[in-house]
Amino acid sequence: MSDPLRCLVVEDSPMMRQLLIFALSRVRGLQIVEAVDGVDALRKLATLRFDLVLTDVNMPIMDGLKLVHRIRSDATHKDVPIVIITTEGAEADRKRALDLGANAYVVKPIQAPAVIALAERLLGLRPHAPPEAP
Repeated sequence: MSDPLRCLVVEDSPMMRQLLIFALSRVRGLQIVEAVDGVDALRKLATLRFDLVLTDVNMPIMDGLKLVHRIRSDATHKDVPIVIITTEGAEADRKRALDLGANAYVVKPIQAPAVIALAERLLGLRPHAPPEAP
């Protein structure tokens, strides 16, 4: 039996973290682990294997960009898809995140269907069928 797919959600805002978890819970077979900042995320990355990481940028202790850099420097998780979810919408911020190794950059407010579709694409799962037109 293969290991379940596992996603790490790194977000300091409890409300936003719960919103992301709610959306990701609709991805069949995905186990979701929470972290409140970059340091908490590194602790969890040291003990578990992850298939996807979603991280905020602006967090205390260690921000999401430093976390991306640390993940890309780690042999175990260097190829794990990383999604940045942030309020920073400037093109320079997006470019910096992607240059550091993020696979996708999503500006808040997020839409659950978009998060689900992005997670499924990055995990190599079949996407949900498109909604029927009214």
